[in-house]
This record gives sequence, C-alpha cells and structure tokens, in this order.
Amino acid sequence: MSIPDIQQTKKIAAEKAVTYVENNMIVGLGTGSTAKFAIEFIGHRVAAGLKVQAVATSLESEKLAKENNIALLAEFKKIDITIDGADEVDDLGNLIKGGGGALTREKIVATASKKEIIIVDQAKLVETLGAFPLAVEVLPFAWTFVKEKLKTLGCKVNLRKKSGEIFLTDNQNYILDCDFKRITEPRKLEGEINSIPGVVENGLFVGLTTLLIVGKADGTTQELTY
Repeated sequence: MSIPDIQQTKKIAAEKAVTYVENNMIVGLGTGSTAKFAIEFIGHRVAAGLKVQAVATSLESEKLAKENNIALLAEFKKIDITIDGADEVDDLGNLIKGGGGALTREKIVATASKKEIIIVDQAKLVETLGAFPLAVEVLPFAWTFVKEKLKTLGCKVNLRKKSGEIFLTDNQNYILDCDFKRITEPRKLEGEINSIPGVVENGLFVGLTTLLIVGKADGTTQELTY
C-alpha cells in the first residue's frame, strides 16, 4: 500500500470516529498523524455549530485544536469520549502507543474517558504486540538506571533522539525505546515497567480500548468493540 493510500485510510477511520461526538461532550484529542485528521473533522463540525470542550494530549494537538477553534480545558475530571491513534493493536484491543512521544498524557486521558475510540489503518493490526518499539517515558535524572533495569526484562533499549539531540517529551522527560520483538503478556509487562523507580509511564495500553475503527483500502471502515 502506498503512502497516499495509508493517509486516506487514516482519514476514513477518523471521519467515522468523529460521528460519535455529540453536543456538549468533553472530548479527548489524541496525538499523531491519524488523530490529526480527527481534530480537523471535529473542527469542521464546530464550525457548523457543534458545541464541545476538549482536552489535548500534546502541545501539538493543542495547537491544532486552537487553529480549528475547538475550546480547550486546562483541567478535567472525566472525559466523555477520546479519539486517538495507535502504533500497534492486537486481537484483544491492547495497544502500543508512544511513537509520537505523548504516551503519558494519552494514557491519562484514555483512563479518564468513558469511551476510548482508537482509529488506525490496517497495517497497525497485529496478532502479538512488540514489533514496534515500546516507548517508556523516564525522568532524565534516572534514565541510565532505568535503562539497565529495562534490559533485565528482555529487551534492547535505546535513548530516543531527534535531529541528533535527546528527544524531550512535553513533560520535559526522556523516552527509552524498548525492542521486545514479542510481548505475550502486555498487562504483566506494563506493571513490571511502571514499578521501576524513575519510570513515568510506558506505551502499553491494556484494556482501555472501547471501540476500534479500522480504515480499509476499499474506502470502508471496520468497527470492533471491546
């Protein structure tokens, strides 16, 4: 599948997801190339009269929301619906997220949401998680210590860099990308990683997906509920 086709399938999934947004909802805005389409579609509906308030999962999504005149909340207790993407989705709706570096805020928003809609193209569907490196957000102070602890769990660990510089999250933390190859027990691994002092959060999203919308090459979508 070519790049333009993948972009189109992402757009189809995003457009379908936004139909679940209703008046007066608090909406979580995900981060990444697929979530970007959803934010733009919500913006179109706001321009047509939809009234919503939103919680952005990154500075990037916050900027895009403002450009689309979507009202943003600085604080929240509960969220009605969140629309976000994923780097991998297994058969049970468990995810790897964090390729864009927004995993901590994304997990907070997902956990606070009554309905978590994940939108992906077909290439993101896998039988077993792990081919995509698992992002672990860590305090800069502790990153070398955490790296050694993560290696004992059976992965190769790399400090994320961008343009030759250490990548900083919106929370001003580092990210360690962990290559596990296969993650057969995601819930167990999620807990093991988060128990390491210095870890802020990791990109395993287990049991949080409510609805998965897959954009397909033929222009249709597939919906799976969990």
